[in-house]
Amino acid sequence: MSSEAKRPILPPRLRPGDVLGLAAPAGPIAPEVLRQGIELLEGAGLKLKYAPDLDHREAYLAGTDERRLAELHRLWDDDQVKAILAVRGGYGCARLLSGLDFDLIARKPKILLGFSDLTTLLNAISRRTGLVTYHGPLLSTLARDGRPALLDALNALAPNADQPPPLKGLEVLRPGRAQGPLLGGNLTCLVHLLATPYEPELTGAILLLEDINEPAYRLDRMLTQLGLSGRLDRIAGVILGEFLGGDGQTIADLELIWRRVLALTRHLVPVWANFPVGHGPRNILLPIGLPVMMDSDSGRLRLLDAGGC
Repeated sequence: MSSEAKRPILPPRLRPGDVLGLAAPAGPIAPEVLRQGIELLEGAGLKLKYAPDLDHREAYLAGTDERRLAELHRLWDDDQVKAILAVRGGYGCARLLSGLDFDLIARKPKILLGFSDLTTLLNAISRRTGLVTYHGPLLSTLARDGRPALLDALNALAPNADQPPPLKGLEVLRPGRAQGPLLGGNLTCLVHLLATPYEPELTGAILLLEDINEPAYRLDRMLTQLGLSGRLDRIAGVILGEFLGGDGQTIADLELIWRRVLALTRHLVPVWANFPVGHGPRNILLPIGLPVMMDSDSGRLRLLDAGGC
């Protein structure tokens, strides 16, 4: 596949009776968390397909690169599986990119759902194939947040899903309207894609950013790298999600980070903050690669038709 950006392709929506595949492309999941997540999904009536040793562990990875890649390819090639949910983030997705079968993914479009380290796969797949991927819960966060979070995700993936409602608590740091493909996710993972064949094409994009367990100076350093690389010169807008500490609380220097983003985007693109996306319980599902519109007057992020970009 060419590394050029593709026109967005929407995967088929998730319908009652569809099979959901569970994959561990990054870090290992604790057996108890896996059990809780599976019980939650099955309790909601979902049909699941997953490897019997899904909680396999090799140091900080859920198995060798070959094992994790083969698991992902098996689920993607399985015509019964209509969507794939990552069980955990952590680290490891970047190690799969050079072996990923983008032709298979393009040939059999389906939903891929996750966030955090999954940012790497979500954006690379969108860039290389055009397939719209989904930044949203992991099985581990669903086990933590329970049935309401699962139902919200399923509703967002269902046919004729509603537009996201106006957002409570949204901070409009710089007003305006902008539209473009929604890209990004975890700031650390995004920066680690720079200068690789898999980094997202940010020209005209709405850039989504969130992170966890990174002190303010490291966030500043990564944002500065994005700025020095010229990537922030080409974007249409910025959406800042949650930036949490290791204790799950908002970092104390949050407004410093907001001001840094404003300083790095002086070409007057709209910038929003306190958006309900990140490692806390507020993590609405969003389509990576789909055109969206930021409307600061209404405080809404509107999803556009895939043909609109």
